[in-house]
Amino acid sequence: MKKLFKNNNFGSMGVGAMIIFIAMVLVAGIAATVFIQVANELQMQAMYTGQETIDEVATGIAVMDVEGHVSDPDNGIDLMTLSVRGRAGSASIDLSELIVEIADNDTKAILEYDFNNYLGTVPSDVFGAAAFNLTATQFGLIVLEDADNSCQNITPIINKGDLVMLTVNASAIFNPGIPARMDIWGNVIPETGAWAMINFRSPATYTDVVYDLQ
Repeated sequence: MKKLFKNNNFGSMGVGAMIIFIAMVLVAGIAATVFIQVANELQMQAMYTGQETIDEVATGIAVMDVEGHVSDPDNGIDLMTLSVRGRAGSASIDLSELIVEIADNDTKAILEYDFNNYLGTVPSDVFGAAAFNLTATQFGLIVLEDADNSCQNITPIINKGDLVMLTVNASAIFNPGIPARMDIWGNVIPETGAWAMINFRSPATYTDVVYDLQ
C-alpha cells in the first residue's frame, strides 16, 4: 500500500507539471501572437508613414511663367496668368484644393478655384478667353497640355506632363490694377507637397499689352 501511494503521489506531481507546462505553452503562444500582430501593425504604419514622406518630398507644384495683361496703362495690369505644372516625380495634384496667395505692400488675397472659369482647350487669345470673370478670392483655369484628360472642370487633376494656366483678375484684387514699379509676391500652395513662389516687380512703364512678369 505504501508503494502504491508513493507511486500515486508521483503521478499527481507529474500531472501538475504537465498542466503548468501546457499553460506556459499557451501563454507563450498568445504572447507570440500578440508580438506578431504588433509587428505587423508597426510594419504597416512604417510603410504608410514612409509613403506619406515620399509623397511629401516628391510631390509639389512649379510655376513656369507669370504673364500680365494691360487694357489701360493708367490702371496697370488688370489680368494675370500663372503657368503651372507638377514637379518631376510628383504625384497627382488636385487643383480644386489649391490655394494661391498674392500680395503687395497693402493687400493680400487668398484665391481658390472657381469651376465656372474653366477652359479645357487652348484659346487663340488667352487674355480674351472666358476664364477671367473672377472675384478677388477666385482663380480660373485654362488647360494647355493634358494627354490623359485628367484635368476636368469639376475634378481638375494634373499629373505627369500636364501644363495649365491659373487665371487671376488682378484688377479685382488691386483695384484698379497693379501699378508700375510695384513689388508683387505670393505662393501657389497644393494640398500636399512643396509649393511654388511668385515674386516680381511690375514694369516701370506700360507701353505694351502683354508682359512677361516672371
